Amino acid sequence: MRYAFFSDIHGNLDALTAVLKAIEEDGKADKVLCVGDLVGYGAEPRECIAVIRELNCPVIAGNHDFAAAGRMQLDYFNALAREAIEWTTDTLEEEDKQFLWNLPLVWDDEESFVMVHGTLQDPSSFGYVLNDLDALLLFRDLRKDFCVTGHSHYPCSFVYGQKLVFSREPELTVEVGQRAIINVGSVGQPRDGDPRACLVFFDSEQRLIETQRIVYDVEEAARKIITAGLPEPLADRLLAGI
Repeated sequence: MRYAFFSDIHGNLDALTAVLKAIEEDGKADKVLCVGDLVGYGAEPRECIAVIRELNCPVIAGNHDFAAAGRMQLDYFNALAREAIEWTTDTLEEEDKQFLWNLPLVWDDEESFVMVHGTLQDPSSFGYVLNDLDALLLFRDLRKDFCVTGHSHYPCSFVYGQKLVFSREPELTVEVGQRAIINVGSVGQPRDGDPRACLVFFDSEQRLIETQRIVYDVEEAARKIITAGLPEPLADRLLAGI
């Protein structure tokens, strides 16, 4: 099976449209999956939800999704994120909030992988996998060969066999006997210094992870943020990829 993963759209319709076009042009994905955070930061949360609902793909909840739906407290977030969530909550219709409210925290319906926005240890706490210790704790709870995550907006993989290896290679084959955590980065607000949208293909038979960066009109997405009255630093971060 060839899977296409994307995550952390954050209300950025321009980036989402470009990623879905890239998946269509690739033409080889058997299944498309979304790793959460449809909303937050960006200016078009309703439109992004509508696209994902129309796509009818497996999708899990991110922390911004739950916050915008009223399922978690805003004291989890910094001031900038809180302001964006409050704006998003005011913008969404009840049907949008209900859709986000009902999203599962974990997708565990595939033989080769499990999908969670943050970590498998208490998924509702939305912890991060940022370093070797975080990765080892997740591997302790992982019962399959692969765990697909998002949340950090930083595409990378942790591969665990006889030792733990961190990788940012755009193509990575995980050997039989090894396991891997695949962070698929962010569609709508990358934070690795590259403003292009992120998309990951995964071939479960070849055990091949392919990370692609997709060019889109970042300036237009930033302009929409400012026009909508969202905090200007959110537009600046989008342009810088941080």
